[in-house]
Amino acid sequence: MSKRTARSKPAPRLDGRLRACAYLRVSTGRQAESDLSIPDQRKQIDAFCAAKGWKLASEFVEPGASATDDSRPEFQKMIERASADDQPFDVIVVHSYSRFFRDAFGLEMYVRRLAKVGVRLVSITQELGDDPAQVMMRQVIALFDEYQSRENAKHVLRAMKENARQGFYNGSRAPLGYTTEEVEKRGARTKKRLVVDPVEAELVRLMFRLYRLGDGRSGPLGIKALTCWLNERGYRTRLGARFGIATVHGILTNRVYIGEWVFNRTESKTQREKPKSEQVPIEVPAIIDRAEFEAVAETLKARNPKVTPPRVVTGPILLTGLATCGRCGGLMTLRTGTSRSGQVHRYYSCSTHGRQGKVGCTGRSIRMGTLDTLVAENLATELLEPTRLREMLASLISRRSKKAAEVDERIASLRSELKTAEDKLKRLYVMVEDGVAEIDDILKERLASLRLDRDRAKAALERIDATGRPAADIPQDMIDKFAILMRQNITEGDTPFRKAWIQSIIDRVEVGDGAIRIIGDKTRLEQAVIGASAQSGGGVRGFVRNWRTREDSNL
Repeated sequence: MSKRTARSKPAPRLDGRLRACAYLRVSTGRQAESDLSIPDQRKQIDAFCAAKGWKLASEFVEPGASATDDSRPEFQKMIERASADDQPFDVIVVHSYSRFFRDAFGLEMYVRRLAKVGVRLVSITQELGDDPAQVMMRQVIALFDEYQSRENAKHVLRAMKENARQGFYNGSRAPLGYTTEEVEKRGARTKKRLVVDPVEAELVRLMFRLYRLGDGRSGPLGIKALTCWLNERGYRTRLGARFGIATVHGILTNRVYIGEWVFNRTESKTQREKPKSEQVPIEVPAIIDRAEFEAVAETLKARNPKVTPPRVVTGPILLTGLATCGRCGGLMTLRTGTSRSGQVHRYYSCSTHGRQGKVGCTGRSIRMGTLDTLVAENLATELLEPTRLREMLASLISRRSKKAAEVDERIASLRSELKTAEDKLKRLYVMVEDGVAEIDDILKERLASLRLDRDRAKAALERIDATGRPAADIPQDMIDKFAILMRQNITEGDTPFRKAWIQSIIDRVEVGDGAIRIIGDKTRLEQAVIGASAQSGGGVRGFVRNWRTREDSNL
């Protein structure tokens, strides 16, 4: 038989006065910042309690929170306090029921929950009792409040969608790499558009570059490695926090960076995508080249553990994750067999046939050593021949010229921003030296802000200088060095080392009936040439463990 714990008896009220708790709420941050609605609610509730002879024991203020649900910190604290054993108050006083809840079911649920612990909900503008007729009236009022809330939301969303259709920004926090710029004023409303922040944009480009190519001392960085790299070197988010894995992943997958910003894409509460007819595309300036963004997206998809197991990416088998069946397109995985003499043979076999039998695919197998040798030798003799490389990369020269011009524009913008910040700082210093201005708290904040702007612009310029301006053409000696380096790296060394280099230049190896096709992308090959050049500045090669000239760590 279950026992019910008795609630401790509340402390007696010596003066006989009811103890009241005030709950004050406004819906939007703009209302909270204006400081008009909450002081008015407080004044009216104070007057109401004084007229009733109630003692106002506590107050909970919820600035800028919607009452359509109970996801409100102060609201939850109040309900928890009302349910406490010491029963700190007898009534909760609100300006109107809509301040407490704008959902009929939610209002009724919490009214009944409070009634169980001896606490009443009182509205100073809608005083109702507990008889059935007045309870029904309260429920009708709650239904009207809910209807009004939904109607307001519908009209606000319609206005925001029209604002977005005209190309204006609706006011949420801008993504990293962008800031808002005032375009025009329409009455009391200011219209804004997204523009590129040249300093933050360099950080976004750096993140994409590191994910694709690495930092010159290693191969391409994964999401976790990229996050650690940024945090270890002092890079921070706009709010000054360290980067997290989810934040970095969100940046690498955000299509706003190629100029595709979509308003009203998802439901705010469920995060489900809305129908395309309700979404509003907005044109914004791009930060990342579309080809680079799509390449990053493909790499993210390929590295997803649900798609490709980690052992495929870094395992000891040369062509796992690359070799595919020419009949069904499925990956080819390692299979072993033993001959009568006891010798073990290793094959690449169609994984679809292995899982589903002949219904899925009739199957195909090829000896591992044979395929490994054919791919490595043909890459070395056919693809990695300087003249052939030059011909393949010739079509990309015009695009490289465009990229070089874009970098020149970014450098000019950053230098202009740096000069502006330095000029403003100099003027302020002169004013202080001449005694025109005194260093007070406001001036200190302004100086700190200008120094921050100057340092951010300077850091972005240094990053561009470190990575170098992309040349309009790829020099012949760079291609020759790349060809020599790659021929060596794909044929010599440990299997994971060779595999990493092969994966950097090809997408897949398709094993057909009469031919083996090595398939890749010119852009990927171009990035590999540039990345190999960045890594060839001396020191230990990427993809291998670092060695030391002294015998202090590898005796």
